[in-house]
Amino acid sequence: MSIEINDILLPYFLFCLLGGYLIGSLPFGLILTKLAGLGDLREIGSGNIGATNVLRTGNKGLALATLLLDGGKGALSVFLAHLVFGEIDLLYFAGAGAFLGHLYPVFLKFKGGKGVATFLGTLLALNWPLGAICCLTWFFTAVIFRISSLSALLAAVMGPLYSYLIFNNSALAIFTGLLCIMIFISHRDNIKRLLSGTEPKIGKKST
Repeated sequence: MSIEINDILLPYFLFCLLGGYLIGSLPFGLILTKLAGLGDLREIGSGNIGATNVLRTGNKGLALATLLLDGGKGALSVFLAHLVFGEIDLLYFAGAGAFLGHLYPVFLKFKGGKGVATFLGTLLALNWPLGAICCLTWFFTAVIFRISSLSALLAAVMGPLYSYLIFNNSALAIFTGLLCIMIFISHRDNIKRLLSGTEPKIGKKST
């Protein structure tokens, strides 16, 4: 099914936004750690529901699974919107919905994660070369500095720059720029610790 931009009505946008939001609201980190008998992830380490905090339980397998599933939320939302509608504008709304759902999940009283994995998964689905470059940016920064939040912030900042400078896609640059702002907001405490030099390394307990 293909929809011309001029024919798109508000319900289509709302459907994709809401559908993506519900998918993004699934707290896989919390679900997996509870199923593994590790307790409530929100009471461990930083209290975040993302893969970095799952890693603080000492279970690398669960951390990797959380990373992939959280990224998959964004990718799945975009894929389903493409399958049903096939209109690029609607794909952005589906991806944004998944991203917001991870940050503010309805199932956890709107207290969620920081959105990095879902951000990367969304980019991989929208434009896989861009997503791959952002993933590599995160990876190499993490390898060099061993600080997850720094890797996330750098990958988020480079997203809109790559979109515009490498792929010459202003719409994608605006989209990634908006998500980048939200990532910086969700990392505001991390930024304070980075500036003070107290941000923990990957795999270590949060202060």
